[in-house]
Amino acid sequence: MLKAGRVVAASAYCLASIGESTMEIKFTTGKSPLGSVLVAATDKGVCVVSLRESDAGAEDYLRARFPKSEVTRDDVALKRALDTVRERIAGRKLDSALPLDLRGTEFQREVWNELLAIPAGKTRTYLDVAQAIKRPKATRAVAQACGANPVAVVVPCHRVVMSDGSIGGYSGLPGVKKALLAAEGVQEFATSV
Repeated sequence: MLKAGRVVAASAYCLASIGESTMEIKFTTGKSPLGSVLVAATDKGVCVVSLRESDAGAEDYLRARFPKSEVTRDDVALKRALDTVRERIAGRKLDSALPLDLRGTEFQREVWNELLAIPAGKTRTYLDVAQAIKRPKATRAVAQACGANPVAVVVPCHRVVMSDGSIGGYSGLPGVKKALLAAEGVQEFATSV
């Protein structure tokens, strides 16, 4: 469950490891200004948002991430979620809540929860996030957790930048992080000096 952009119940996260259990996942794809966008969900919520060069590439990514799952296309059931993600990509309706079913380690989930607290149009540094979760020496681990974020755009890993003010990395397509920040109206990046 989301409240004010944050996950407020631990049950919003599914604790099983990626690929560990069999489950049903429905997905849909659609075009966006940043490439093909895939939205996938379990019965608990959105578990993957991925931007790829093609629908086929996005579907391949989903199937590789959840190899033991039953994956089926369901454009009707996921239309609202896809529309919400596309609105966010365009810099609109940035606070629209979607139910989430995130799979990762306890540390990753802690980082992802903190990312949900970053307001639209603002950035934080990896150090800021590490300090916020009370692990100030874990900046590289925070960066890795951002890179492992399964729901790009919704859990806004693109709002985390380098301490020197540079944009930093992004595990999606080239230019996506910068485009997402620009769509949110970000003019300057946070710095930690």
